Amino acid sequence: MLNPKICQKARLSRDPRFDGKFFTAVKTTGIYCRPICPATTPKEENVTYFPSAIQAANAGYRPCLRCRPDSAPGSPAWKGVNTTMDRAIRLIGEGILQDDSLYGLAARLGISDRYLRQLFKKHLGISPKAYALYQQCLFAKQLLHQTKLSVTQIALASGFNSVRRFNDCFQLQLSLTPSQIRRSGITKPKSLQMQLQLSYRPPYDWSYMQKFFMARAIPGLEWCDEQSYGRTFEWLGSIGSFTAQHVKNENRFDVAIELDDVTHLKAIVNNIRRLLDLDVDIQAVEQGLQQCFADATLIKTGLRLPGTWNMFEAGIRAILGQQISVVAARNLVTTLITVLGQSTGTTRLFPLPQSIANNELSFLKIPASRKQTLRNLAQHYISHDTPNDPQLWLMLKGIGPWTVDYAQLRGLSDPDIYLGADLGIKKAVVKSAHNFNPDLASPWRSYLTLQLWAQL
Repeated sequence: MLNPKICQKARLSRDPRFDGKFFTAVKTTGIYCRPICPATTPKEENVTYFPSAIQAANAGYRPCLRCRPDSAPGSPAWKGVNTTMDRAIRLIGEGILQDDSLYGLAARLGISDRYLRQLFKKHLGISPKAYALYQQCLFAKQLLHQTKLSVTQIALASGFNSVRRFNDCFQLQLSLTPSQIRRSGITKPKSLQMQLQLSYRPPYDWSYMQKFFMARAIPGLEWCDEQSYGRTFEWLGSIGSFTAQHVKNENRFDVAIELDDVTHLKAIVNNIRRLLDLDVDIQAVEQGLQQCFADATLIKTGLRLPGTWNMFEAGIRAILGQQISVVAARNLVTTLITVLGQSTGTTRLFPLPQSIANNELSFLKIPASRKQTLRNLAQHYISHDTPNDPQLWLMLKGIGPWTVDYAQLRGLSDPDIYLGADLGIKKAVVKSAHNFNPDLASPWRSYLTLQLWAQL
C-alpha cells in the first residue's frame, strides 16, 4: 500500500528515483502524472496517489500530455512478490493476448483462467484483457509522441487489427484521440525507422554495463562504444536492429530501431527494456544485498543485469563458453555467426535453431561432444512448444546447472540466479574475505552474482 506522506515528499522533490513507482492524480484537472512532472505542483488536498497508471485510469483520470506517463519506467507493485502475476505481465507484454485467448494464457501459466482473473482483480482491480488493452494504448501514445509512423502503422504495432478498432479503444481507454496526441505537420517515414526514449530510475552504472557488453560483443551481430550498445535481432519473423544511446543526465536511453515489420514492435521494445534492465527498482535490490556484505563499500551502486536477446542465444553462448575464457568464447561465437548467421547486408543475425541442428559444425574447433550439445539444444527448440523450460534443458547431454543458470540470467534476466559454481564467483568470494550466505540475497541473487563479478 502507498504511504501518502512518503509519496508527497517524493512528488515535491521530483526525484527521478521514484519515477514509475507511483502516479499522482489531480482531482481538479482529472489528469494523472509521473512524480517528476514539470507542471505546477498541485495542492496536496487535490492529489490522489496510485501505484500504477492503469489504476489511475480506472479511477477516471486521463494521462498527462506533458510528462507522458507512457514513458515512465515499469514498476509493478507485485514484482518479486507474486511469480505467477509477474509471468502473466511478461507474457501479455510479449503480445500473447493478441494471438491467443485468456484460456491459452492461463494454460501457459499452469493455472485456471478463473484464478488468473482473480489475480488481476486483486492487484489491479481489472481483468487481464483490460490490462492488455490499456498497455497497448499507452504504447501507441508513446509512438504517437516520439515517432513519425503513420496511424495505421501505430495501430498494427500496438496490436490492433484495424485503425477503427484502434481509434475507438484509444479514446475509450485514455479519454483522448490519436489526433490530439499527434502534432500536425509530421510526415510519413520512408522506412520503418523510429527513435524512442526509454527511461529508467537512477542509479544506473552504464560504465559497468558497457564494459560487460563490449567484452562479449560479436562483430556483425553487435556494436558497442562508450555511450551506446546495439545489435541485430529476429522476433517471430520480424527482422531488425536497434542502437541504444545512453543519456545520463536525462536518466534514459535514446533507442533507434529499424524494422521490416512493426507488428511485434511492442514486444520488441519490452525485450530491449529487459536486455538493458531498465525497470528494476535497483535501490530495493541493493538494500536486500547489503546484508550479505559486512562492508558497505563492497556494494557497487547501480549494477544492472546485462541481458542477451533470448534464451536460445544465451544457451548457445553459454555452451561455447564452458570452461574457457571470455575472449575464447567470443571468438567461437564470432565464428558461428560468420558461418551460419543470416546476412542482412553489413550485419548478421544470430543463427536459427534449424541452422545449427542440421550442421556438422566442423568449422568450430571444439570437442565433438560439445558440437553435439549445440545440436541437441537446437533440436530441442525445434521439437518443443516450451523450449525455455530449464528442467527440460537439464535432460540434454552436455548441459548442466551452470549452463542453464547462466542462460536464465542473461536470456530471461531472471533476478534470482546465483552462479556459485562459476570460477570467477569463487575467486570473488575468497577475495571478499568474509563468510556470507547467498540465500540471504534472494530474490535478487543475480545481482549478487554481478556484485561479485564486479570485484574481480
